[in-house]
Amino acid sequence: MIDTQLSRRAFLRSASGAAKGSIIVLSLPAILVSCERSKQANLRNEEFSLLTEEEAQEFHAIAARIIPTDETPGASEAGVIYFIDNVLNDDREAEHETLRLGLRELQIGAALNYSAAYFHELEPEQQDQLLTEIEDTPFFATIRFLTIAGMFSLPEYGGNRDKIGYELIGFEDRHAWLPPYGFYDADYVERGE
Repeated sequence: MIDTQLSRRAFLRSASGAAKGSIIVLSLPAILVSCERSKQANLRNEEFSLLTEEEAQEFHAIAARIIPTDETPGASEAGVIYFIDNVLNDDREAEHETLRLGLRELQIGAALNYSAAYFHELEPEQQDQLLTEIEDTPFFATIRFLTIAGMFSLPEYGGNRDKIGYELIGFEDRHAWLPPYGFYDADYVERGE
């Protein structure tokens, strides 16, 4: 784990606006269902249920720039693309079409600026430049939201493969916590309560 860990409070504060501008907002049950489906798809190395191979490569590349792999694992290692596929496959044709249009615009930018047919073919710096130019769009807001949701979802439901997201924010995933829970309960055991 790196020394410059993001505190959980700082992470939650910065992630609280993750859904802002997104065309998809998920409830906790929807996230859990998508995580379970993505877990099964990941375990079986299944084909994507909705995304084309091109869309999967492109969305995977975008997610990998949103939470990149560096000295810690990123969205790629967490299997975020399966989460995105399952969310979009949950009767979200209109949202999928909006993301397709946004992806086409991103690919046009890749072609015009860098003579590349696909976003995933660009160098990381070029990808970052194009994503910076569209960061205020519903397309980017939606992909960012889905990436974060897939990265930090409960591992037992398919997101956050190998607890990568938990490690990234320094969360200790214990099955049960024993008292005392904090300084205000420090004398809990001593009092016999």
